[in-house]
Amino acid sequence: MKKVNFDELKKQLLARIDTEDLLEVKKVNDLIRLHELDAECDKVIDRDGVSITIENGSQKFIKSHPSMNEKMKINAQKIALEKSIKFKLNATPAPASETVEGKPKRGSLI
Repeated sequence: MKKVNFDELKKQLLARIDTEDLLEVKKVNDLIRLHELDAECDKVIDRDGVSITIENGSQKFIKSHPSMNEKMKINAQKIALEKSIKFKLNATPAPASETVEGKPKRGSLI
């Protein structure tokens, strides 16, 4: 799996928003920070494993790594933030009378 370059990701995201809108710029910065935190959780989980052993006196039990829960919270925040960002439309939609392949739809008058 290719490692994500967060600076490049930020450039790509900023290119897709109105950078004069400071709220949208802040959302992109916050999204990048969430991606960085998620990557840090991945490092800790890779180092420690997905489960940890807790010892309390003579008791010993296994539970999921706390970073697993944090990853789930971060992921929910990323999804919500991505939905709230006002991305610019890059491409113009194809005319309604054509399909993706550029051929007329059945029943169209072209």
